[in-house]
Amino acid sequence: MSQLLPIYYQIKQHIKTGIVHKELGPGEKIPSENQLADHFKVTRVTVRQAIQLLVQEGLLVKRQGNGTFVTANEHLIDSLSYESAGFIDENFYDVQKPETKSVEIHTVEAPKFVNDKLELDESDGKVVELKRVRCLKSNYFNYIINYLPLEIGARLAQEDLYKKSLMSILEKEMGIEFTEAFQTIEAAFASPEVAQKLEIPSGSPMLAVVKTMYTRKRKPVALSQILYRGDLFKYIARFRKVKRKKGHIWVRSSL
Repeated sequence: MSQLLPIYYQIKQHIKTGIVHKELGPGEKIPSENQLADHFKVTRVTVRQAIQLLVQEGLLVKRQGNGTFVTANEHLIDSLSYESAGFIDENFYDVQKPETKSVEIHTVEAPKFVNDKLELDESDGKVVELKRVRCLKSNYFNYIINYLPLEIGARLAQEDLYKKSLMSILEKEMGIEFTEAFQTIEAAFASPEVAQKLEIPSGSPMLAVVKTMYTRKRKPVALSQILYRGDLFKYIARFRKVKRKKGHIWVRSSL
């Protein structure tokens, strides 16, 4: 388990992924709270929190005395095929298990904006540039460019990036502990290079995400540029009305 998100939320996402990918079929009974707690090495309370979120979303149904079942509503499940729980979650964890189709790793002269974001000394000169194309259900989904300091990027193996997420490699295999991230999201258009990689017309609408990852000492060590196809990416948020002294306000709650 990562420290970046609450454990109950990570368990919820794990179960949700199994439902979306039909590893848990519509109407199928899921393991008991005890079994899930043993599997994830957590308490039943933590598992119950995860299950309750999925019940609220309609993906799980509790039947008194019988257990908890995946919804029989296949339309609801299929509608989540291209859903990401949120930009930051999708970038940290491959929530919907995108498939990496191509990986390029190069050592390049660091552009000025990369030097600025990673707070590098301009005399350092070079960084490792990692480019990947990923798919969801055989559709080209996003194009990712990562920049890493040379001493970190030089340790990456191209073949590993087809099977594992970059975050997993950096955290679990290199022992880098991330504690903060700064992210911007804006509209963009596909450049000729991106359009060719994603097989879409040049100038197609995109969602551009730029994220800088920081370690405990607030040292930036990873910069990502992620371009999502505007016709395939969907961001879903839930809001609830909360009473305050001067009236009611709408606040965003976790999905």
